[in-house]
Amino acid sequence: MEEAGKNGNQKLPENPDSPVKPVFKRILLKLSGEALEGNQGFGLDYETLQSISLQIKSVHDLGVEIALVVGGGNMIRGSTMEKNGVNRSVGDYMGMLATVINALALQSTLENNGIQTRVLTAINMSEIAEPFIPRRAERHLEKKRVIIFAAGTGNPYFTTDTAAALRAMEIKADVIVKATKVDGIYDSDPMKNADATLFRQLTYLEVLEKGLKVMDSTAISLCMDNRMPIIVCNLLDIGTVKEIVLGSNVGTLVSE
Repeated sequence: MEEAGKNGNQKLPENPDSPVKPVFKRILLKLSGEALEGNQGFGLDYETLQSISLQIKSVHDLGVEIALVVGGGNMIRGSTMEKNGVNRSVGDYMGMLATVINALALQSTLENNGIQTRVLTAINMSEIAEPFIPRRAERHLEKKRVIIFAAGTGNPYFTTDTAAALRAMEIKADVIVKATKVDGIYDSDPMKNADATLFRQLTYLEVLEKGLKVMDSTAISLCMDNRMPIIVCNLLDIGTVKEIVLGSNVGTLVSE
């Protein structure tokens, strides 16, 4: 079976007796901050952190190189702070610091499960994390360490979705896996509309033209320009990320 490369649409081998191997060598997993809050609606839920860590471990045990980008929406959002009178740039920097808190929590939980990790930040804070340097990040991945990118791009007005797209290009990932609370990309919010339709495959242009809220337009455009496939899946379905790296057709694929 061939590795997925840049098409992100390989299938499992048809022969059930053949060994099952990952179709991706290196993935970037995008986690929203909200994914870490569980059902409590704010902050960090440690049962959820443990569940996510075990899912990451199951993929790591397959030999897949894993990088994470984590958001900070479970604590603070720059756009929300702006509505409350805080300067947007200041609010965005506050959000970047929230992503570092989440990254450190993930790092601790992953290491408690026996996985070596490194946190790399876009803002220099050498006492608690390494600065992001592309060559260093790739070296960590080659040594089978899970790396966690924090502080977004280091610039205000850019989302962690854009950071995920940018980092995926820089580390030469095969695919971006965006983990959400729903099964993929729908034509409307499935939490509010029971008749929402799930898309199994979309082009980048379709996502932009339909205004689908999977990632911001900057991130989608960056992926389109660099032919980086995106798979959107449900993190709450235990084992979904592992199924994806083994070639199962789950979630929604966004590609050319």
